[in-house]
Amino acid sequence: MSDFLCNIFRICSSLRQIRETQKRINRLKEAQTEKAMTVKLYANEVVLKAGDTNQVIDNNTIDGKLIVTNQRLYFKTLNDEADKFNLEILFDNIREVIFFSKGLFSVKGLNIITRDGNCHSFPLKKRDEIGQLINKMY
Repeated sequence: MSDFLCNIFRICSSLRQIRETQKRINRLKEAQTEKAMTVKLYANEVVLKAGDTNQVIDNNTIDGKLIVTNQRLYFKTLNDEADKFNLEILFDNIREVIFFSKGLFSVKGLNIITRDGNCHSFPLKKRDEIGQLINKMY
């Protein structure tokens, strides 16, 4: 019986160590994301909402964040080496915002169509919130 209790104690200790390690890993990931997500704001510019997303550009999937400010939309890549894919869209340049959903349980997001005819697609978990906010701004 005492061997059984010792084994349970060891298992519980191991589970605690695993949870603590996972917490440390999550904190490091958050710190890394915060470091990479520095965006220079214009004068009197305020971030209103941000969401994780990606873009497919030249058959490459680029992970990043879609940031909505009171002056513009900004797609910021997570990877510094992909900075050339950072994208800024001023609200005056937006012609239409289209909500999309690909299937019942699959990806939903926004297509932003600009006045020059470009269509930028952003899959977003916060599609409704961010889409309604953009619609109010342009």
